[in-house]
Amino acid sequence: MNPRPEMAPPTKRQISRWRRYLANERAEAAVYRELAHKREGEEREILLRIADAESRHEQYWRDRLGDYVGMPRRPDLSTQVMGFFASHFGSVFALALMQTAETRTPYVDDDDAPATIAADERLHAEVVRALAARGREKMSGGFRAAVFGANDGLVSNVALVLGVMGTGMPTNAILLTGISGLLAGALSMAAGEYVSVRSQGELIQASVPNPNAHRLLGEVDVNANELALVFRARGMSEDEADARAREIFAHQDHLAMQDSLAATSEAEADGGAFTAAASSFAAFGVGAFIPIIPFVVGMHPGPGAVVSLVLVAVTLLVTGGITGVLSGNPPAPRALRQLAIGLGAAGVTYGLGLLFGQVIT
Repeated sequence: MNPRPEMAPPTKRQISRWRRYLANERAEAAVYRELAHKREGEEREILLRIADAESRHEQYWRDRLGDYVGMPRRPDLSTQVMGFFASHFGSVFALALMQTAETRTPYVDDDDAPATIAADERLHAEVVRALAARGREKMSGGFRAAVFGANDGLVSNVALVLGVMGTGMPTNAILLTGISGLLAGALSMAAGEYVSVRSQGELIQASVPNPNAHRLLGEVDVNANELALVFRARGMSEDEADARAREIFAHQDHLAMQDSLAATSEAEADGGAFTAAASSFAAFGVGAFIPIIPFVVGMHPGPGAVVSLVLVAVTLLVTGGITGVLSGNPPAPRALRQLAIGLGAAGVTYGLGLLFGQVIT
């Protein structure tokens, strides 16, 4: 990939922009290689291929700058953040951030950048999107549940605390209300999660093949071939079911029958109801505890409310940003949306508390 010939030396703005491109391409290549070192097989190969492409882009800008290449400069802050995640975690977070960076490539609107590099970046975005999707599927659902559970506890309890505060209650009453809201909400979340996961497991278990079904093999009418109906009911085509049943009958293969029944059943029972309940309880409890921290240390309602809102706002921004990254979207808009929703709910509840306080008094 050779740079286009230039009739005149680049301007200062071009030099500055090209140096930034050079630094970012070099850093992005390093991020992809760091991620590749933490993976194996096909994913590793794909990431190394992308890193090689980023190195080619780096060389393009190095050649384009020529004598103006200057001293190495630091990449953009967003690229440094991606490097941090890749180096310390190597997780889906880094891939999700790389997906966003590749999608928002500046080359599309820059006449100095060849169309081939812009096309490469867009294709990289699709490759990284697919790799990030794999990572999201592998990521434990417990982590996402923890993020959302903590956010639920945060929003619900800050709204409850501020609503009670609006009625004019003293610090002790506010703290007692907050603790009650924490326990009630956490227990409710845990119970709901336990029932949900346990019910799901029972429904799935109802579809799992009977482990004793193979014992019927010697008694089944070969001509009627009821075994083929079992396979068809579990998703095989008529020809496939008949062929598989004839094969099992011919060899009287009990083990093959068990394997075939299991293979045609996609259901898997999940016995983690207690784990899910405990995770939900802990996540909700942590989130719900944050708004009452100022009152635990004995702050008065006014200053305590300010500190509580600051703590809640920071936590909402963090959980919103994490949610954005997990969903493959830019974190900032999701963080601000989470902040607006959480503080909006708290503001409405506080206003209602003021209203009810006036009505009661």
